[in-house]
Amino acid sequence: MTDPLTIAVPKGRVLKPLCRLLSAAGVDASALLTDDRALVREIGGHRFLLLKPDDVPTYVEYGAADLGVCGRDVLRERECDLLIPLDLAIGRCRMVVAGPVERGAQSGVPRIATKYPRTAAAHFAKKGVQAEVIYVQGSVELAPLVGLAELIVDLVETGETLVKNGLEVIEQVALVSTVLVANRAAYKLRAATVVPFVDALRVALA
Repeated sequence: MTDPLTIAVPKGRVLKPLCRLLSAAGVDASALLTDDRALVREIGGHRFLLLKPDDVPTYVEYGAADLGVCGRDVLRERECDLLIPLDLAIGRCRMVVAGPVERGAQSGVPRIATKYPRTAAAHFAKKGVQAEVIYVQGSVELAPLVGLAELIVDLVETGETLVKNGLEVIEQVALVSTVLVANRAAYKLRAATVVPFVDALRVALA
């Protein structure tokens, strides 16, 4: 008997639109939305792993899952060795550099607060700017308000949170969306199972 296709999916706001997409692809994944603490769920012949978004690439890269759903922001930060067979067109937003609307001229090494230290450091290095990057997990917008950092690198969808905190976008780092990722070995060795699933999602998106 063939092992079920194992798909790592993120908890949180992406899960509802993902379930709608899976439904359109012929997989009734509504059980993923139930208030159940089970982290492994068998649905329609597939095994779903419910994970924190940051953990999805790790489970896929190391073969605990064949496929996974995660944001390009996480992939960029983690630099995992994965295939990206499909952009799922979910959770579109931008990663930006932002700072106070009324900020003075900057001198010296700027301090950057962010959840994405590797991405932020690479962005400023590419511009030839030496920056001190400070890792924070939440409420990044607070950092410039209390003097922790001059600038932030974060995701924005509408920019409303920035405005409420007296911040503005200075420049764009990258466009971000949710993608389907695949373990390289599984994509090759389990093609008979993986490819039809990917194709069904592609048709649903079309």
